[in-house]
Amino acid sequence: MPRVRLTDRVLGARAERSAAALSRPRRVLESRDGVRVHVGGRDLVNFCSNDYLGLSQHLDVVSAFQEASAFHGVGSGASALVCGHYGEHAAFEREAAEWMGYSRALLMGSGYLANLAVMQSLLGDGDVCVQDKRNHACLIDGARLAGCDLRRYPHRDAEAAMRQLMSHRDGAAMLATDGVFSMDGDLAPLRDLAMLSRSQDAMLYVDDAHGIGVIGPEGRGSVAVANLTQAEVPLLVLPLGKAFGGQGALLLGSDALVGHIAETARPYLFSTAPAPAMAAAMRASLRLIRGEPWRRAKLASLMMRFRRTALRAGVPLLESYTPIQPVLIGDNARAVAASAALQAQGFLVGAIRPPTVPEGQARLRVTLSVLHSENDIDSLVRALAPICHAAESVNA
Repeated sequence: MPRVRLTDRVLGARAERSAAALSRPRRVLESRDGVRVHVGGRDLVNFCSNDYLGLSQHLDVVSAFQEASAFHGVGSGASALVCGHYGEHAAFEREAAEWMGYSRALLMGSGYLANLAVMQSLLGDGDVCVQDKRNHACLIDGARLAGCDLRRYPHRDAEAAMRQLMSHRDGAAMLATDGVFSMDGDLAPLRDLAMLSRSQDAMLYVDDAHGIGVIGPEGRGSVAVANLTQAEVPLLVLPLGKAFGGQGALLLGSDALVGHIAETARPYLFSTAPAPAMAAAMRASLRLIRGEPWRRAKLASLMMRFRRTALRAGVPLLESYTPIQPVLIGDNARAVAASAALQAQGFLVGAIRPPTVPEGQARLRVTLSVLHSENDIDSLVRALAPICHAAESVNA
């Protein structure tokens, strides 16, 4: 048999994705001012950013970044365990751990890296990692990298998670879940998962990318909403690219667990440390999250306004009470067409398709920011309703 040429395989795969309306071209964002962005020569209202609290352009955050970069330079210069760990990193870690009620925090380059690092460091052959089927890709990839047995349960089904844990009695066990699911906007049943984890001697690990800063007392996320602590959730990762408005991720846990990961996880050991200026900026974001609860209140008000007006207009929303508001379309091509139709009317809304969501569940993913106005919300719904009705008539 002749050897397969990788170029031929790539060209075939790209043609298949195009035929299935699964191509993903990048758009160039030329400038932005709050939720107003300039794309392709047009001004659009952005409804697909995760900058929930509007902190990515906040003057305090930008100023902290500028001042720290002027003092420390742009990059850290090395991995954290060589000479890349600065005072800005250490101060942010201490303040974040205190805020969340955890013993220790570790700053990493991204949420994806953090999840790879945790599982590669703690799990191996003969162990099991049980995960929700709607978990983010980095949790799934982390288990695959670790070489453990990866088992997945139906979305938010704690009883199924229990059965998966009970079916694997050898080795160590981890139960990993998103706190808020990124494409559905709903919350994991964390209290149920915490109880079954304890009963099965499994470690509960939560990725709260879309909950931190947005929900819970002081914005402490889905774990705080469930009234859980480090005792029930021994490891918690807080990605900083959403409500914090920056880049990187915080891993929180006991000194022993976090220390072990810092000393053994290859994605941490062999990555250049985040810029000290970014740590300074994220520390400024943390203070705004803690000190300005009006941001979460306004965001909740905008979410309720969107749901109320959209449901009255017959827009097919999924059940979500977070800033992530999925509008179910179903067909891939129609989701892409709906996104394009909204862009023609001045709105930037992403079309989400498999493999990010299950087959047949393509959707528009509307994400809300505190920087949106009520008029932005009402205008989007007026544009969205006829597009959804047209898609429903085709589906029928």
